[in-house]
Amino acid sequence: MRPTVHDIAAKAGVSLATVDRVLNGRPGVRAVTRARVEEAIERLGYVRDVAAANLAKGRVYPLVFIIPEGENPFMRGLEAEVRLAATRSSFERTRIAVVHVPPFDAPALAKAIDAAIAEGVAGIAAVAVDAPEVAAAIGRARAAGIAFVTLVSDLAASARDHFCGVDNLAAGRTAGSLMARFLGARPGAVAVLAGSMLVRDHRERLEGFRALMAEAGGGRQVLDVLEGQDEPERARALVGACLVAHPELAGIYSLGAGNAGLVAALEAAGRGDVCVIAHEITEPTRLGLERGVIDAVLNQDAGHEVRSAIRVLRAKADGLPVIAAQERIRIDIFIKENLPQPLDETGTARAAEA
Repeated sequence: MRPTVHDIAAKAGVSLATVDRVLNGRPGVRAVTRARVEEAIERLGYVRDVAAANLAKGRVYPLVFIIPEGENPFMRGLEAEVRLAATRSSFERTRIAVVHVPPFDAPALAKAIDAAIAEGVAGIAAVAVDAPEVAAAIGRARAAGIAFVTLVSDLAASARDHFCGVDNLAAGRTAGSLMARFLGARPGAVAVLAGSMLVRDHRERLEGFRALMAEAGGGRQVLDVLEGQDEPERARALVGACLVAHPELAGIYSLGAGNAGLVAALEAAGRGDVCVIAHEITEPTRLGLERGVIDAVLNQDAGHEVRSAIRVLRAKADGLPVIAAQERIRIDIFIKENLPQPLDETGTARAAEA
């Protein structure tokens, strides 16, 4: 039978109130008495059920999600999932807040993390920018006893507790495999459209894509990266210029956002022959698939990532283990023929637009 607080009190010869003060680190206990209680805890092998204790106390976990602002449809979908989770947060003993920062802005992200630390939150989830000041801010959060999860884009070398997102290196290799299979022996270079090389998910996708193309692409040239900052108009201009400079272009791998601009540029140039692999099912990529401009989309489940982040942050705050299999985010592949219908506000599939 597991030892209880009653066993500790009896072993140390103190009251239950004194045991409670020691377990919760509260003042009002003499050093000699505290030492006696701690010795009893060690001798009995007592392991505290922190989650049960917090449930009994009605503890609420204040959590902060730091998400890039702007036009990126996937980030807006991610934010919608966070706000949906916030509507049921009272049932899960969480209080969830959303903080916006400019995309790819490391100093702004570090400042937002420090602000959350100052508020004394229980956990922070953020889309990471790979920069020393962000890693240092994550370290300050962990030093303050605050659990930290990176979302979508990781910062593995930091002190973060967990990453909620897909294996982006594998995602890039998957995109490369699809590109090589779709193009076959067709000649022509392949272009890459990214948001920014300041985020690790984009760099890892590019690394995986280039590696697979080198292995299976038959020596096909992969052009220098076009950084569109996830802005549709900038992406449209960059892709349009690339199509003019490389009329033989065979494929485009869009590993970030800005896909509305990509689709517009291809349609304006009449280049439906270009093989396009993109990421995330959003309105622009959905339309691109339906119109035959995009050939395949690799997708990650934003809702799963948000739910996973909440579970991990609560588990870390309670000192409980994370169930790795439950938190693994899969990569889904969609083409026009298996494209899921969008859902309306009631969760019902909407009819496809004419």
